[in-house]
Amino acid sequence: MKSTLAISLLVATALGGCDLDVPDLNNPPIDDLEENPTRENVSAASLGLVVGHRGNVAAANGYVAQLGILGREAYNFDGADPRFVGELLKGPLQKGSPFGGNFWAGPYANLRLATLVLNGADVAAGFTEPERAGVRAFAQTIMALDLLRVITTRDTVGAVIELGKPIGELAPIAGKDAVYTEINRLLDAAATDLASAGDAFAFALPSGFAGFDDPAGFLTFNRAIRARVACYTGDYATALTALNESFLDETAATVAALDVGVYHTYSTGAGDATNGLVNRNIWVHPSVLADAQMNGAVRDARAVRKTRMVSPPGAAQGLMSDLKFTAYTATAPVPIIRNEELLLLRAEAKWGTSDLPGAIADLDRVRTVSGSLTTLAPTLTADEVETEILYNRRYSLLFEGGHRWIDARRFDRITDLPLDMPDHVRNVRYPIPQNECDARGGPEMEPACAIESM
Repeated sequence: MKSTLAISLLVATALGGCDLDVPDLNNPPIDDLEENPTRENVSAASLGLVVGHRGNVAAANGYVAQLGILGREAYNFDGADPRFVGELLKGPLQKGSPFGGNFWAGPYANLRLATLVLNGADVAAGFTEPERAGVRAFAQTIMALDLLRVITTRDTVGAVIELGKPIGELAPIAGKDAVYTEINRLLDAAATDLASAGDAFAFALPSGFAGFDDPAGFLTFNRAIRARVACYTGDYATALTALNESFLDETAATVAALDVGVYHTYSTGAGDATNGLVNRNIWVHPSVLADAQMNGAVRDARAVRKTRMVSPPGAAQGLMSDLKFTAYTATAPVPIIRNEELLLLRAEAKWGTSDLPGAIADLDRVRTVSGSLTTLAPTLTADEVETEILYNRRYSLLFEGGHRWIDARRFDRITDLPLDMPDHVRNVRYPIPQNECDARGGPEMEPACAIESM
């Protein structure tokens, strides 16, 4: 874990594009951050949280790609590793593999760094009180995002939420509801701190946070994530309140206006990372184009804009595709949350509070601007609106962060995901990693370790 924290600090300077005084970049002083926090190392570690949260998002075997495969958005035809089909599509997810064991150690390493940042913010000399509040708010928001990544992959398995214990001392695995309660606590505590955080953070943020890189702007990002979490838990009244406090722009009339948001950024610069979703083995699931709605003879513009046909097709283990994604290059950003998602979250929240006309209006905004589709009939039933919510989330958020897989599970529509072969399965959650289970004494001592992926 300490090596992961060190990497986050090492990359922080390059990622932020600013001059942070981090002594000895070949061996960042993690112990100093813990034992002797200063304005300089706490600020560098705050930026390091961005690096840590970005980790494994855009790798070929990372969050976007793996969840995209589970959600039948993508394939990976890597001939050197048959597990992209054999484990992700044929299942089950294995606790001891880099597939089923993924998205646990990385988020918790970043959460550990965040606890050091929180502690340092309160005691390090040189910060003004508003700056301390800003550091706390930033750290708490990233902590919420890291915990969200763990629970969206583990779901009913649960996750660890007691984060202050010394390394080597195991905290209990809390249930799903408790994890979401903790995520909400972190986001709301951050919002309170942001209200007193002044006009600027004590550190500069990367370009993916442009427009959201001061406390006022960051608060709208924090509230956007709060709205997402509220929808995930069916708390639609809270979602509507949070959306009103977010950066939602209901007047968006262009794709560019829908794209406004916060992003993970990548570059070829020294010390930074490139976007691994350009991997040549990644292909589009054929159902993406086949299922797209038509406006006369014209297909949903989102499917057309985000995919392209190529020849020859790719293939592996009886599967084939002649479609590639167009969204990513080696330096292309990956969305954390965009205005388009906020409109769809509001449509869902209005649907969940029985405001069907309002839900249809928000869906129509996205359908017409992003999809170049016709408006929906105003007489749609609640079930038909639900189907449209899921359809539009599928195409608006295609291959951005596992949204289709998460949505299929939370709406209890996992069987909507197609099975390409008779021996394929639908994995619905990730297991607790094998090394974590071993440390806890296995399923006999830790019931969560007995929960499988299907």
